[in-house]
Amino acid sequence: MSTENKVVIVTGASQGIGAGIVAGYRQRGWNVVANSRSISPSLYGSDKAIHSVAGDVANPSTAAHLIEAAIERFGRVDTLVNNAGIFIAKPFTDYTQEEFDRKLAVNVAGFFYVTQAFTSQLTKQGSAGHVVSITTTIVDQPINGVPAVLASLTKGGIDAATRGLAIEYAKAGIRFNAVSPGIIKTPLHAPETHEFLAGLHPLGRMGEIEEIVQAILYLEDAKFVTGETLHVDGGQHAGHW
Repeated sequence: MSTENKVVIVTGASQGIGAGIVAGYRQRGWNVVANSRSISPSLYGSDKAIHSVAGDVANPSTAAHLIEAAIERFGRVDTLVNNAGIFIAKPFTDYTQEEFDRKLAVNVAGFFYVTQAFTSQLTKQGSAGHVVSITTTIVDQPINGVPAVLASLTKGGIDAATRGLAIEYAKAGIRFNAVSPGIIKTPLHAPETHEFLAGLHPLGRMGEIEEIVQAILYLEDAKFVTGETLHVDGGQHAGHW
């Protein structure tokens, strides 16, 4: 067990942005606890600095398991990246109860349980730390033709909670920030949709996974920044164009 290198917990880590975040922290020499509902221990090969923990963040037991795994394997925690989330774009009156319940379970309850367990562990350690949560620019600037009110409802709550927690834990040295992406080029978006999705951004293109990772790592280094939501959205939050 090593307690020398810092430790980050990354939820939603099996693909896309989450996998990019894992790679970004590993390049800096951090130990990583990587989580998703069905993550495989073999996903990251023989890298012993990455410990995979399967579990649904909507289940409170997953939060406890993540902290226990981090302490048992690496001896500490330092940063949490709340990346797990569900995005469903459809007209407001077409949402089903099942979709509503699942969105709240993952996006809100998952954030709550994991962040609470992580913050409690930092308090026990008596150490400073950092929480970065992924929201969405739709919280600030809805897009005509892309109805997604459940994203605004759930991710907007995380945006507000980030500022509240930043104030509550500032004296303890625990920082809380968020990254608010536009539409990022991940396996979730079929290639035939890329031209349309690119056109939803003032800069005329989709974002890249590496650009979200860069934003997170900037916030990791920016020790005087807390309570901030950093928009990485090609200008979407600035308004209509």
